[in-house]
Amino acid sequence: MYAVTRPIDAGSLCTIPAVKKFALREDLPMKPAPFEYLSPTTLLQVLESKAEHGDEAKPLAGGQSLIPAMNFRVSQPAVLIDLNKIEELRYIRSQDGELRIGAMTIQADVASSPLVAELQPLISETMPNIAHPQIRNRGTFGGSLAHADPASELPVVATALNARFKAQSTRGERWIDAEEFFITMFTTALEPDEVLTEIAFPAFSKNMGWSFLEVTRRAGDYAMAGVAALVSLDAESICREARLVYLNVGDKAMDARQAAAVLTGEKITPQQIEAAAQIAAEQEIDPFGSVHATPEYQRHLAKVLTRRALQTALSRAQSQLTGS
Repeated sequence: MYAVTRPIDAGSLCTIPAVKKFALREDLPMKPAPFEYLSPTTLLQVLESKAEHGDEAKPLAGGQSLIPAMNFRVSQPAVLIDLNKIEELRYIRSQDGELRIGAMTIQADVASSPLVAELQPLISETMPNIAHPQIRNRGTFGGSLAHADPASELPVVATALNARFKAQSTRGERWIDAEEFFITMFTTALEPDEVLTEIAFPAFSKNMGWSFLEVTRRAGDYAMAGVAALVSLDAESICREARLVYLNVGDKAMDARQAAAVLTGEKITPQQIEAAAQIAAEQEIDPFGSVHATPEYQRHLAKVLTRRALQTALSRAQSQLTGS
């Protein structure tokens, strides 16, 4: 029998009243509802199984999010399709000017990849913040993204970097942009017969600065709030693009477009950073709150993290510009 080891109030799963009710009952054993287990050995078999069972089937990648949800019976798939024998979905490579990561690539492999660090350093900076090493040694890159937990780090990074998601089915394949992929809490744009197989990120551009910051009670806990920041400068140090995307302060990764717009078109000043932090925290996030952080405190954290992340991203962009 599987056990849930994180605090009952941590993460978006435990904002669901039914989950809290069951989690508080210490006498209640956590067992998933009955299900059929499939262990395909090829991607084609996976797609055929998904075509046959549709919404009744759930792909099992690392299982670090799905299994606890099944134990709480929040998720009750009739069929579980184990993807762990599909080696063709485990890779990290450069292709067509993009960083491509297979959906079944282990998170720890992404964290230690020199290619990831070279092509998208924001990903490398973010990976150590994901849960614990034991989780990263089992959890998959695509599994975390397909789970679409707004308290998770990877959807935030994917949104900030304008990632693309390859969805495959027996009908063919299609690419979905990050802004369209994440619909709401635990919900993506994947159709019932589709499986996420690959994630593509644009390669790191010159004069781009980045930063990822979050606040947790303890190392490995879900963040009370977090932010990914990107700043791109031209040769005159004018900000040509900025992104601010937040985690665990809404029903999905919260993309603060208005706050980012404050920074573009001129040299970034401390006053602009303060204005961006204010707009993001007060107008563009929608925190739920928890026993550890009220919505007001989450807004405060978002504001502080925005200042710090933008200062770091700007400094890195300036270093890229000067070659220092």
